[in-house]
Amino acid sequence: MQGGILTTISQGFVSAALFLCICVLSDRMHSRQIADYGDVVNKMPKFAALFVLFSTANCRPPATSGFVREFMVILGAVKFNFWIGLLAATALIFGAAYSLWMVKRVVFGAVTNDNVAQLDDLNKREFFMLSVLAVAVIAMGLYPAPFTDAMQTSVSDLLKHVAVSKAI
Repeated sequence: MQGGILTTISQGFVSAALFLCICVLSDRMHSRQIADYGDVVNKMPKFAALFVLFSTANCRPPATSGFVREFMVILGAVKFNFWIGLLAATALIFGAAYSLWMVKRVVFGAVTNDNVAQLDDLNKREFFMLSVLAVAVIAMGLYPAPFTDAMQTSVSDLLKHVAVSKAI
């Protein structure tokens, strides 16, 4: 149960950050097509570093909030049913592959649009917002105890309530 709640919090950080990154690119290029980008790292190095961090966090490696949530969810799924756990792990692999493919094309790929050369890196406001989310993603990945401890009482009460027979 804690894995599900932790998943929601973590997904909020990572999804918000990725949406902000997409908005930054879309605002500058007026396009959300992956094919319209490439070599963004050379024009927007701060943006590229944060975008790679959030895309990697979406792949759920250790030391990011995504690892903690995915580990707990897959562990719970395997305890429930091995095949469901295997399906969840397989979905994780396909999601990671897509994220890395997208980063390769957008950030490090060949230039497909001359407008990429005109891009400006993050302004102070954008950098601040993305930095706060980066700190949250990394902090939650390195030390998830404050999140899991805060949920312990509520989760225990919920499990006791669910365990009581409704056939009375």
